[in-house]
Amino acid sequence: MQQFCTCSCYHTDNIFLEQYKLHVRFISEEQFKTDYQHILRSLGCATDAQYDAVLEKIHAEVERRRNLAAQSAERKSIIRETYRPLHQHVYRLQETFLAPEFLKIVKYCREDGAGEEGVLELITAEAAPRVYRFPVFTQDFCKELVEELEHFERSEAPKGRPNTMNNYGILLNELGFDEGLIAPLRELYLKPLSSLLYPDCGGKWLDSHKAFAVKYTLNEDLDLSYHYDNSEVTLNVSLGKDFTDGNLYFGDMRQVPLSETECVEVEHRVAEAVLHRGQHMHGALPISSGCRWNLVLWMRASRQRNRLCPMCNRAPRLQPSDGYGDGFTEGDTGLCLLT
Repeated sequence: MQQFCTCSCYHTDNIFLEQYKLHVRFISEEQFKTDYQHILRSLGCATDAQYDAVLEKIHAEVERRRNLAAQSAERKSIIRETYRPLHQHVYRLQETFLAPEFLKIVKYCREDGAGEEGVLELITAEAAPRVYRFPVFTQDFCKELVEELEHFERSEAPKGRPNTMNNYGILLNELGFDEGLIAPLRELYLKPLSSLLYPDCGGKWLDSHKAFAVKYTLNEDLDLSYHYDNSEVTLNVSLGKDFTDGNLYFGDMRQVPLSETECVEVEHRVAEAVLHRGQHMHGALPISSGCRWNLVLWMRASRQRNRLCPMCNRAPRLQPSDGYGDGFTEGDTGLCLLT
């Protein structure tokens, strides 16, 4: 596998302050005070103690990010040595896991002469502009995967946080899903589909990913604030279990302010996926009962992001990384993206 990298902005940008529903950039305390103190006051951070608490959270998050690779490798090693899976077979992709409707869509996408118009005739629905919903997995596979995730959750094995915004969930590469399940799903099934639906944002060049499962339940995470993903294309599959409400909602691309956007709700249906561009702003409304597990796959195209980091909107400043990093590679400017 080629050497993947991260952009150095990972240590400074897009730090989410959950209490204030605000993403911030932190270079220094002086810069942060200049850029955000007035905004924070308008959002209710009115006292010195509240402001100091914000700084404490930011410093803790920056430290977590700087140590993330080493800590993730340590967790993965411990999990491999100590965790005993409940359903070993779910770790390796089989076509029997996939919904017949999805297999039909992918079969068409692999054919010579396949085009966007043809694939759109096979997809269940365009739930919002360029947001597509269709079955991916069978109900039986979703049930067994949720059972595996909950078995791991109950274990004493160490667990990492999926991302800044989700406090409950599982990093699937640490649990051992990457090579046998996620990578072939991306390369053999999702890449042919994304090539037709999203050729303008790297859909035909997807060469890495970050995969995680997130859980929404009462007294834990209920919803997800308006945001965009660190991906070119995102797949979000509702795995179950029983839940009410919690629809996704989509606005416009990240360059368009929310005040100028009319959001569209998209219903979550068990075993169905929502496929969208990573830079398409979206969020999740609160569930009102039950528990919902989602499998989220951020798919990345190094030829696309090597030109411009989607998180800091600048030319990436590369740092070597383990695994897929954040999907950047050295020595490819992406100038041949559309050729």
